Amino acid sequence: MTSRLLPDLSPWRSSADFRLLWVQGLVTYFGSFMALIALPLQIKHLTGSPLAVGAMGAVELVPLVVFGLYGGALADSADRRRVILGTEAGLGLLAVVLLVNALAPEPALWPLYVVAAGVSALAGLQRPALDSLMARIVPHDQQTAAAALNSLRWQVGAIAGPSLAGVVVAYAGHATAYGVTVVTFALSVLLCLRLSPAPPAHDAEKPSLRGIAEGARYAWSRPVLLGTYAVDLAAMFFAFPNAVFPFLADDLDAEWALGLMYAAGSVGSLALGLTSGWTSRVRRHGLFVAGGAAGWGLAIAAAGWFQNIWIVLVCLALAGAGDMLSGLGRSTIWNQTIPDELRGRLAGIEVLSYSVGPQLGQVRAGAMAGWTGTRSAVWSGGVACVASVALLAAALPKLLTYDCATDEDASRRRAAGAGPAGDRPDAEPGVLPGV
Repeated sequence: MTSRLLPDLSPWRSSADFRLLWVQGLVTYFGSFMALIALPLQIKHLTGSPLAVGAMGAVELVPLVVFGLYGGALADSADRRRVILGTEAGLGLLAVVLLVNALAPEPALWPLYVVAAGVSALAGLQRPALDSLMARIVPHDQQTAAAALNSLRWQVGAIAGPSLAGVVVAYAGHATAYGVTVVTFALSVLLCLRLSPAPPAHDAEKPSLRGIAEGARYAWSRPVLLGTYAVDLAAMFFAFPNAVFPFLADDLDAEWALGLMYAAGSVGSLALGLTSGWTSRVRRHGLFVAGGAAGWGLAIAAAGWFQNIWIVLVCLALAGAGDMLSGLGRSTIWNQTIPDELRGRLAGIEVLSYSVGPQLGQVRAGAMAGWTGTRSAVWSGGVACVASVALLAAALPKLLTYDCATDEDASRRRAAGAGPAGDRPDAEPGVLPGV
């Protein structure tokens, strides 16, 4: 019984590139979360304004939309390994900018917003290549297991990074946190150099608006895909309160718990990830998407309502578990149903679905906190999230009835031979190219 709950390690055993990306991602996430905590804290220290912290979302939005869509088209027409390597190096350079600014006698505010916009642009370029590569290097029947392992990796970084960042910033300053970020990106680039080439199809077209539009038309014509995007957008827009956590900690008289608040959601996700073996045997992944998002919203509403910091942390952990469950469903549906020739462009749309929501959610949370108070901004957003998920589930019933064994797109993708041997143009049957 216990073995059925433990994570399914099949992708780790079957794909050398998956193992390499898993380790590279763990290193990157650790440094990224250090900066993720240090950056809003530095803006808070410089301005004292929740709106100024929430404005990060507005600054990041346009680059994310533009470069996310372009990055999707680029992933279908370029070597995905080169895209990942180049953007990872660029993100490391931006971390150097944060470090230099923090070491200045009087750190400036504007470089923080410039770097935030730059990170958003590079992440928009990189994520479609990363996400579309996963469908190529992992067999079709191991996609849920791969998603669980990737989420588990993310949660480890999300717990260790914020928890240590709060201590590092408090006792060693922002510069030290940024210095750690620089080192982790340097290590990540070295690991990316060992990835196998991932060339595009021989008949792949150059990135173009027509190609982006083709991907958008495909997504719009698939109610299941449309449902995954819409549910995640709504959940994150209404119930992503991370931007106001520094002010919520003040309201709860628990400034010492700020790092724990950022890490709590990841603790819940980690708990689900460590017991995710059962998810590999589920076929109705649309239920994961809607049910997980509704659970996320309900838990966020409770976190804004209660005044005891320990109860709030438990609620945030439950929210993280719901978010991971929804994410597992989305990732599995995407990788099981989207054809490889469109995978990059659809991954660009996916970047928007799970990234634009949090950016807009930061703006919403910051603005509403300044208007009605921090706690009301949190709990009302959670309630709105649950209501919006219910409406979307009613409007898109095919999402809830999705079954990977009977869905036409999933069957077509499975028949095409998804996985290392089926998708790699340079792979021989049964042979995985070495790293």
